[in-house]
Amino acid sequence: MNIIKKNIPNFITSLNIASGTLSIIFAFEGLTTIAAYLILLAAVFDFLDGMTARMLNAYSELGKQLDSLADLISFGLAPSIIVYHIMKSTLLIDKLYINNIDTIKLVYLFSILLIPIFSALRLAKFNIDTKQVSSFIGLPTPANALFFAAIPIISSQNPFDPFLFLVYNKNILIGIVIISSLLLVSPISMFSFKFKNLKFKDNALQFSFLFLILAIIILTGYRSSNLLFSMVYEFRFLQLFVELFYILTKALPLIIFLYILLSTLNSLFNKFTKQNKINS
Repeated sequence: MNIIKKNIPNFITSLNIASGTLSIIFAFEGLTTIAAYLILLAAVFDFLDGMTARMLNAYSELGKQLDSLADLISFGLAPSIIVYHIMKSTLLIDKLYINNIDTIKLVYLFSILLIPIFSALRLAKFNIDTKQVSSFIGLPTPANALFFAAIPIISSQNPFDPFLFLVYNKNILIGIVIISSLLLVSPISMFSFKFKNLKFKDNALQFSFLFLILAIIILTGYRSSNLLFSMVYEFRFLQLFVELFYILTKALPLIIFLYILLSTLNSLFNKFTKQNKINS
C-alpha cells in the first residue's frame, strides 16, 4: 500500500508528460490550439502532483527529477513548437526549405530554441538549489509556457484581438522570446503561491496578486457581462464555463506580466530593505 501511495504523485507527473508529448504531436501537425489546451492540461497535472505529494507526504528524489523532466517537455519543448508556427506565420513561410530562405529568417525561426534551452537551465538550477522553497529564483517554466499557450487559444476565439497584433509581429515576438528566456535564468526572486496560513499579514503579496487577478478577469470579461448573465439566467452552464475559460485565457498574458512585475518590485524592495539594515 505504501508503494502505491508513494507513486501516486509520479503517476500524475506521468500524465503531465503525456499531455506535453501530445501537445508536441498536435503542434507538429499545425493544430496549435489543441496543443495549447494540452499545455494548460499539463499545468493542471503539474499543480496536482505537487499538491498530492504534500498531502500524502510522498516526496522522493525520483519524483523531483521526474517532475523536472516532465516540465522540460510540457513547458519547454511544447510551447517552443507553438511559437515556431507563430513565427512562421509572421514571416509568411509556408514550408521550411533551408536552401531557399534568407539567413535572417532562419535566425528568427530558430530563436525558438532559446525556450527549451533556457527552460532546461532553469529546471537544472532549481534541482540543485536548496533556497527555492518559499519562492522561485527566475521565472517558473509553467508561467512562461502558459503565456505562449494563450496566443493560439485567443486567436481561435477572436482573430482580431489587439494582443495578437503585437505577438504576430516578428520583431516583438523574438523580443518576447529573448526576454522571457532570460527571465527563466534571472536572479530575480519570484514569489510562490504557497500560503503560510490564511492571515493576510503573512501572505500579503499572494493575496494582493489574487485580488489583482480577479480585477483583471472582471475587466477582461466586462464586455461579455450581459452574455454571462443571460447564460446564468437561461441555465446554460456549459456555455458559461466555456466563456469564463476564454476570459481567463485572454487575461493570462497580462496576469503573467503582472506576476513578473510584482515579483521584480518585491525583490528590489527586499534587497533595499536588507541593504538598509546592513548600513544601519
